[in-house]
Amino acid sequence: MLETKLIEPAARTEHIRYAVRDIVVVAEETRRTGKQMLYLNIGDPNQFDFETPRPLIDAAHRAMLENKCGYSPSSGVSPALESVERYAEKKGLRNIRDIFITTGGSEAIEIVLTSLVNRGENVLTPSPGYPLYTAVIAKLEAVENPYFLDERNGWQPDPDDIRAKINENTRALVLINPNNPTGSNCDSDLLRELVRIAKEHDLVILSDEIYDKLLFDGGEHVSIASLDPDVPVITFNGLAKNYAGPGWRIGWGIVTGPDEPLRPFVEAINRILRARLCANHPLQYAIPAALDGDDSHLPEMLEKLHRRRDLTFRRMNEIAGISCVKPGGAFYAFPRLEIEGDDERWVKELIRATGVVVVPGSGFGQVPGTKHFRIVFLPPEHVLEKAYDQIGEFMETWDG
Repeated sequence: MLETKLIEPAARTEHIRYAVRDIVVVAEETRRTGKQMLYLNIGDPNQFDFETPRPLIDAAHRAMLENKCGYSPSSGVSPALESVERYAEKKGLRNIRDIFITTGGSEAIEIVLTSLVNRGENVLTPSPGYPLYTAVIAKLEAVENPYFLDERNGWQPDPDDIRAKINENTRALVLINPNNPTGSNCDSDLLRELVRIAKEHDLVILSDEIYDKLLFDGGEHVSIASLDPDVPVITFNGLAKNYAGPGWRIGWGIVTGPDEPLRPFVEAINRILRARLCANHPLQYAIPAALDGDDSHLPEMLEKLHRRRDLTFRRMNEIAGISCVKPGGAFYAFPRLEIEGDDERWVKELIRATGVVVVPGSGFGQVPGTKHFRIVFLPPEHVLEKAYDQIGEFMETWDG
């Protein structure tokens, strides 16, 4: 009998990591032991007491009943595209060159990076930052070029560190604002400095603004593309977070900047869009219901998140060996650990000992020598209180 030869995977997959989901393997092993689990690891509002607004559901349902269930145009249906354009203009975006609807913001990010970056070139990514970017960069056989957010300055990007990291192979600067995993919201002066850096070095800015309506303490969101119509910016957004529809997988990208220099890039994006056919057709009709709607779901959503943010900030800073910068937006906190040993081992042992599931900071990037973990504070307060009690008790027993 012939021996079956191993099917070797592509080398490009070797360095792909996604800490948010990877840690679920440990959580599942622990769940099977019968331990009660408290999940603070995935930013899915619908797993808790948040619901997709009814007008979005009605709009998608109506589209299905009207048999809008075939393929749509590759870039999206006109009502959705026009709604995104109106929203972009309200945010101050000018020189809009293209808009495209995608299967979640994640597909928009992957399409844009694929259209822009060659093997061996690098992209400046925030550290801490959302691990999708580093996973896609690894798949493209490009180079991750992390720049550090300044924990002492509310997790704002550090312009000096960004300048120091730029080289002849740097193609783009990724900005996640509000940031995942820290919950920071960039101030406008800092954003203007990033625009100057991008213009000086001919970089494309990729601005992930998926949490732009989830801000606390009267904070305001500024789209970096609104600050200079002549810098190339791709702005990403979608229905996942602001509208509690992550499983709908509806996102979009907005290309702004100078017309002629952007034309080849825009055409490359559209070649990929055409090759993958289209995003979910009927669900695209929820975009106008969201962006042109009254956002009446937001006050209650923000009130819940504000209470849970305050609880998280207070409780984390009461635990010896843990400190936490107050998040300004989104629904994440990124507490710092002062412990012996590494944060990945700490998280795995926390899960096994308590059933509390968080994500190690090393999965998002961090300044070498520092240790953190990410909390998703979407669950109700009584769940968070129980989880934070468990974290406090676990810290008292940790010896590295």
